[in-house]
Amino acid sequence: MSMLKIGLLGYGYAGATFHAPLIGHSGRTVVSAIASSQAEAAAKAWPEARIVADLDALLADASIECVVIATPNDTHFKFALSALAAGKHVVVDKPITLSAAEARILARTAADSKLLLAPFHNRRWDGDFRTVQALIASGRLGQVTHFESHFDRFRPEVRQRWRENALTGGGLLYDLGPHLIDQALTLFGAPQSVNATIGAYREHAQAEDYVHLQLAYPDKQVVLHASALSALEAPRFMIHGRRGSYLKAGLDSQEDQLKAGLRPGQAGWAKNPPGSIREVEGELDLRGELATLDGAYVEFYRALAASIQDGLPFPVSADAAVSVSEILELARRSAEEGRRLPYVATGW
Repeated sequence: MSMLKIGLLGYGYAGATFHAPLIGHSGRTVVSAIASSQAEAAAKAWPEARIVADLDALLADASIECVVIATPNDTHFKFALSALAAGKHVVVDKPITLSAAEARILARTAADSKLLLAPFHNRRWDGDFRTVQALIASGRLGQVTHFESHFDRFRPEVRQRWRENALTGGGLLYDLGPHLIDQALTLFGAPQSVNATIGAYREHAQAEDYVHLQLAYPDKQVVLHASALSALEAPRFMIHGRRGSYLKAGLDSQEDQLKAGLRPGQAGWAKNPPGSIREVEGELDLRGELATLDGAYVEFYRALAASIQDGLPFPVSADAAVSVSEILELARRSAEEGRRLPYVATGW
């Protein structure tokens, strides 16, 4: 089986922590070339990869089938459009663009060119989210009436980096919002309306550090929350249904493990503690722990190779990226106008 050769654009936090290790350990993909201003660090970590000057050098390499865009958010659109125009499949870190209009352009361009546009919604492979998917599908909680998803951290000091600068598409809405929204849409589909509160509460904050979204469905309410000022974190997931409830504390382990140098397949990789579950039906009242499935970020790149080389459907569609972009825009409008807004998917 031939390895899918990938060109990585950007070797900052996302490129070095997530993309390169996952590409290099999927068993089906290889880091063929890296374009980054962090050339020395990239060369030291990936001596087998060619270190090139820029995106143009990646696009000029006929052996590279797919380009991964792991650059600041405000550059995603132009770089992805250039890669598609050069006939390359494209992975774009989230959010794929800073506007729904740009997301639609990328989706149409990829479809017209019969190329794959793959949004990097890696948190579909969080162990806790995989557990939530399986639990809801099993029906053990009955009809879900309330779903709450938190991505909280305590980072009171503003750092001088693009991720915390509104001018470069920084802030929690674009950083963590795409993950939270994509997970909700994966579970429940499109909501009827969106209500959002967005704020910047840290001293010297240049972009939002508090995001609270409410997605309304006919039979449930979905709450999505992210904060940089949560010294005591709320449960990562809280689900209430007509026959029970589920709580899960703590974030998936894979990001911290990748930062620490652990790699897929090594001992302890992607293990997570259990959550708590209570099931009630008639006189039956059961409380206990629910084991958490292992995380599996590396499956993103295995699925990418299977899609490009074997023609299998890719699990994260361009449609999904467009929908996420639409809800991000609607959330921004809702917060600015101080009201709940209806959501109607427009597609592309």
